[in-house]
Amino acid sequence: MKIKLPASKKILLPLFISISILLGSFFAIGYYTPLFSKAGDYAVEADTARVEIEVKKPIVLYGMIVNDLLVVQDEVKRNQLFLDLFNGVHVPAKIFQQLNTLPKKTFDFRKVGAYKKYTLIHENDSLKTAHALVYEPNSIDYIIFHLKDSLQVEICQREVITEEKTISGRIESSLSETIEEMDISNELTNKFVDIFGWQVDFQRLQKGDQFKLIYEENSVEGKPISVGKILAIYFEHFEKGYYAFPFDQGDGIDYFDAEGKSLRKALLKYPIEFTRISSRYNLNRFHPVAKVFRAHLGTDFAAPTGTPIRSVGDGTIEEAKYTANNGNYVKVHHNGTYTTGYLHMSKIAAGITAGTRVKQGQTIGYVGSTGLATGPHLCYRFWRNGVQIDALRVELPPSQPVNLEYVAAFEKVKEASIKRLNLIPFPTSKSEVLVAGN
Repeated sequence: MKIKLPASKKILLPLFISISILLGSFFAIGYYTPLFSKAGDYAVEADTARVEIEVKKPIVLYGMIVNDLLVVQDEVKRNQLFLDLFNGVHVPAKIFQQLNTLPKKTFDFRKVGAYKKYTLIHENDSLKTAHALVYEPNSIDYIIFHLKDSLQVEICQREVITEEKTISGRIESSLSETIEEMDISNELTNKFVDIFGWQVDFQRLQKGDQFKLIYEENSVEGKPISVGKILAIYFEHFEKGYYAFPFDQGDGIDYFDAEGKSLRKALLKYPIEFTRISSRYNLNRFHPVAKVFRAHLGTDFAAPTGTPIRSVGDGTIEEAKYTANNGNYVKVHHNGTYTTGYLHMSKIAAGITAGTRVKQGQTIGYVGSTGLATGPHLCYRFWRNGVQIDALRVELPPSQPVNLEYVAAFEKVKEASIKRLNLIPFPTSKSEVLVAGN
């Protein structure tokens, strides 16, 4: 006899059977294997030692990792050849051959200069196999010679940062001593003196003269390497104020005073970068070698042997030779009015011969003591219409003032520069040095 269940019970019965089977399985499994392990159930009998690994930070030099390598930094010696820089290290014959056949357009070994920095990187073993050599002709450029497998030459440049700087100072004795005390670069001093060379006698400054400058400073890796443009100057001499403003009328930067007159003359005042004048122009000078009184028709500039001598203006070399009295000397004809002479050189610069054209500021020789001289100095001579005169007192015609079409633009530059200069305070005491950044 079949029992007929209601429809609802037909659905619940299979569900009840399934739940019963699941609960039975749960308790059966739990009897043999616990679902939750207790502490120590799976512990490993052997202890695992803790290991700390020291990770060395890579040392990077010129873009190369130099950990475990030897790095030797030095300067090129006088008369030292480029290949001599590899003395004491091993360079494979194949690399040497590649160096010897390197095209001049890639690198000219003849231009390797004395006292330039170089870095040699090699293995730290008995063979000392060279990895690379880095040559630095200046603070910006450097050339990497990769030597590990085959020669590769990499031309590199460091980033140059240009910042505006301001400085003010007061003359307490001479300009040279003030500059030294304030630790102002020679380059900035020379630019400053060249701008005002014909307006101010820098050999006759008085105590209390003072100045302010705004200029650009170029630096590499945080170290100053050069001076850029001078952006404005105020110089107070004998209580008279002198201004200098740079302005470009379309043919390059020139410097003008507050009235728009050019501060540049056809000739520079000083034939060497600013230094101490040991003897002034004197028509009745006692000659230290000849031991007699004779006219000294030149101006002597004391400077170390080898100091570059520059032509004070564009011109043509009239003479470049040696004589018993003048030693090595050069004479430059500038135009129909002016001629200059440079005596007692240690040597005349390469390429300076009679008939050669030279530019203003070009090096024509080097300070020495050849000829009738007791010590290293330059005797500078100056002719106007064939007559020798005092080079430091000559009156030269000025260059062209600001053109009328540019006067309005120049006035804006001048007004803005004066406002900036007025914000720079003068030092209140001798010991105070005011140098600022932007």
